[in-house]
Amino acid sequence: MTTALQPPPPSHPLLRLRLAPYGGMPQPIDGAWWPRSYDLLAELPRLLAGLPRAWGDITSVTVNGAAWSAVPGRMLVFNQVVRLRRTAAASAPHKIVLLAPGRGRWDLLVVPPDTTEEAAEPFMAAAARGHV
Repeated sequence: MTTALQPPPPSHPLLRLRLAPYGGMPQPIDGAWWPRSYDLLAELPRLLAGLPRAWGDITSVTVNGAAWSAVPGRMLVFNQVVRLRRTAAASAPHKIVLLAPGRGRWDLLVVPPDTTEEAAEPFMAAAARGHV
């Protein structure tokens, strides 16, 4: 198990995350996340720290196995165990799925880290409107 106990220092760049407004009904995509690398052990704590508190404690994360660097079966993030799963599903090459027991499931579009800001912005905006 990998441990990430401390939130990222404030000197780290801002989290690049856009969420669709909550409308009460499930959506195919709940927003977009533009990580700075495919190192899930470094990126996931920043993502989880930036999510709305109303989402509760994320206990399970599923990512595309081909895109991300080595992923352990679980890691400790802010004193909480998070199960990490990999999928090879062709339907989810650029998606991360977050689960919080009793709260819900959120699917975020993952904008590849090497995407330029000019190219990433339209994807992020469309995902925030729920139009992806």
